[in-house]
Amino acid sequence: MTNLIIAVSHISSGLLQTALYLLLISRLLPSRRPEKKGVLAALAGTAAFLILLSLAGLPDFYNAGLKALLLTFCAGRLLKANIRMSLFISIFYEIALSFWQFLFAAWLGVLLRCPVLPDDKTGTGQAALFLLHGLLAAAVFLLLKHKRPSGARKAFRFASGIALAGFLAVITLSEQSVLAITDDTLDMWTLLSVILMMSVLVFYISRQYEMEKELARLKSEQAGLLERDYAALNQAYAVNTKLFHDFHNHIGVLQQLLSRQKTKEAVEYLNALQEPVREMAGNVWTGDETIDYLINSKANKAKSDGTDFRIQVEFPRHTNLRSADLCAILGNLLDNALEAARQVPEAEKRYIRLTIRRINQMIIIKVENSYASGHASPLIEKDGALKTTKEDSGLHGWGLKSARTAAEKYGGCVRTSYTDTDFQAVATLSYEGVPIP
Repeated sequence: MTNLIIAVSHISSGLLQTALYLLLISRLLPSRRPEKKGVLAALAGTAAFLILLSLAGLPDFYNAGLKALLLTFCAGRLLKANIRMSLFISIFYEIALSFWQFLFAAWLGVLLRCPVLPDDKTGTGQAALFLLHGLLAAAVFLLLKHKRPSGARKAFRFASGIALAGFLAVITLSEQSVLAITDDTLDMWTLLSVILMMSVLVFYISRQYEMEKELARLKSEQAGLLERDYAALNQAYAVNTKLFHDFHNHIGVLQQLLSRQKTKEAVEYLNALQEPVREMAGNVWTGDETIDYLINSKANKAKSDGTDFRIQVEFPRHTNLRSADLCAILGNLLDNALEAARQVPEAEKRYIRLTIRRINQMIIIKVENSYASGHASPLIEKDGALKTTKEDSGLHGWGLKSARTAAEKYGGCVRTSYTDTDFQAVATLSYEGVPIP
């Protein structure tokens, strides 16, 4: 009967550990939202795997390694998370579980004045195991309840605090006299506690590196966009300048054709003159060359996608707003709107509304668009912001962060709201006038 209780306890604790691991992966790594059926299948597979491990009777070291591989497989298959980082987390997750199980058992033995170090096959050992997994269950509950986890730095400090507490707890075990713990055992767990602290630091540095690499990529793309936009706009202005430079010559030709009543030839000549600037006829002009080209290029993209794109622009001239920052805000908001509107199945319901208004010393940039709430995954809020719903999310979602970063340079912000079918992003920026050189 005791063996059955222990087996059931191991399986239930394994299921709880798997659930917590998947929740951690969903919070720590870019991943997709798991389906309930997938979670249930993963838990059922974990239960069968744990039963096989108990029947195989392998040493704890091999059991932990196989469980780490199983957790990595679940993260990659169910959450589409990065396999390398999932494996890294699963290995140290198993080490941390074994480490804290040892600490709970040891300190419970000290508090209960038990002269023999309890293990999970004794009543005291099971009590320590239940206590540990009670805390894990509480962690699962908190992660499920709070869908807006703390920022990366706060999470890093929290994880570092737990790792440091474990290190201090195992160090102080050497000072107690109740349990007969060998020096080799204490040295092993002390070394593992140091490794756990280092793993938290390595993971944090790795995530910071990925963030900085993505920001560098965004800046590179932004620079490429600016260079391309300036080149294209200069070409457009060159065509326009040439047209006006030769204007008096064209007037003379038209006058000759009309005076000789060659109306058809005059119309053909006018059509030929209009061709180079035909595409510029409906363009938006704000006074900022880069913003002009950016808005017009996005409008042309919307037209090719069959999206109704309407624009209202009231833009101040001669301000301290940098073109690169405005590109980061407008470009990312419009790209998100184009992608979302494109996924709407009904062509007549695809729309984008861009409004830029000046209110005193404030610029309000509002982008409204339709999106397919029933066609795509529902919008997810994370860390107070919207999270990408793409299955291959990778580091998607940095576009909105880039827009927020640019807006914050001018004491502004980017806020989002949505209904079942409509999405809205509003950026506010404070600006100052600059003297005309």
